[in-house]
Amino acid sequence: MTRSERLDPLLRVVQQRQDDAARQLAERDRAQAEQEARLEALRQYAEEYSAAPAGDATIAPALLANRIAFRAKLDAAVAQQTRVVDSVRQQTEVERVRLMLASRDTKVLEKLAASYRAEEAKVVEQRSQRELDDIGARRARGAKAKQEDVDA
Repeated sequence: MTRSERLDPLLRVVQQRQDDAARQLAERDRAQAEQEARLEALRQYAEEYSAAPAGDATIAPALLANRIAFRAKLDAAVAQQTRVVDSVRQQTEVERVRLMLASRDTKVLEKLAASYRAEEAKVVEQRSQRELDDIGARRARGAKAKQEDVDA
């Protein structure tokens, strides 16, 4: 078994890791987009809710207290969702780095395997050339021997 053939199983494992890391990153990207969309929807709702009531109508103190309490809950929800988005972004970045490292490992092994294959092909070519040279030398010796027999 050649060196390049011995690398093939390791190369498959490393490529599988890279594929897994790519799938994980895609999942994290999707989750991040989903969480960011939720945050944006919450912010938009909070902004719309914060707008003053229509007209110059006065609000009863109980309604005002309820409105203020609900606005505080909305602000807390926005803050919580912001933390979730930050956490998901960090997880996405971890997966991005993991993919980058897996990709680097794959490229290194692919280059090594290609180098081994090129070296093996060169050895085969040199062996083939030596065989052709030997055949040519034998033919030349045989032709020279026949020529000497004819001359004698």
